Amino acid sequence: MSTVHEFKPRILGFLCNWCSYAGADLCGVSRYQYPASMKIIRVMCSGRVDLEFVLRAFAKGNDGVFIGGCWLGECHYITEGNYDALSMMHLGKKLLESAGLNPDRLRLEWVSASQGIRYAEVVTDFTEKLKVLGPIGTGEGMDENTLKLKLEAITKLLPYVKLVEREKIRVHFENKAEYEEYFASDQLKSLFNELIADKLAVSQIMSLLQAKALSTGEIASGLGMSAAEVTKHLKSSARQRLIRFDDNQKRYALA
Repeated sequence: MSTVHEFKPRILGFLCNWCSYAGADLCGVSRYQYPASMKIIRVMCSGRVDLEFVLRAFAKGNDGVFIGGCWLGECHYITEGNYDALSMMHLGKKLLESAGLNPDRLRLEWVSASQGIRYAEVVTDFTEKLKVLGPIGTGEGMDENTLKLKLEAITKLLPYVKLVEREKIRVHFENKAEYEEYFASDQLKSLFNELIADKLAVSQIMSLLQAKALSTGEIASGLGMSAAEVTKHLKSSARQRLIRFDDNQKRYALA
């Protein structure tokens, strides 16, 4: 009789030193039960968690990334870095979704130093949700090479994304609901599509073409895009002389 092994997700957690890390410590001291699925990195503020850290965590095979910070209005720093963390989390989710990855693999929660039981609850809930999603990449129907390519494409685009975020997207609200409303708005969707989404698609195509020349259909199949979408980006990239079309092979290659 074969044994069916339950999928156990790998999670990397970035916890604020002053609140969430202390809450995790209280959770352990109080012996609250929760899955041993998360490895912890202590940071001085949740606002110090860069999107590059998140992408690197996924590239290393983690199925989820958890960020724990102080409640809004209770940050220990004048700059209130947890607001930056909230904005970063929403932007990160949009980048993951645009690349075909489930945005629910990235999660941000507020946990104070006195909320050991809350820490146990949110880690348990996140672990259970990741079990449903399955391993990163596989759960989205991607093979290992495609997952690696997509994460690399986002990482290469990050300097530009950060510039766009600072100049065009950054906002400051007083509560979490306002951030959620803003990042779900048509205004933000339009900005993201116009300034980031198309460039992310091109970045994926360029990464794919680094290995060898490919046809439109092969690119579409490799990235999970429609042929029409790929054609649009290929024409745009060709006009910018980023790629060229090989008449002999009938394939596109890097210029």
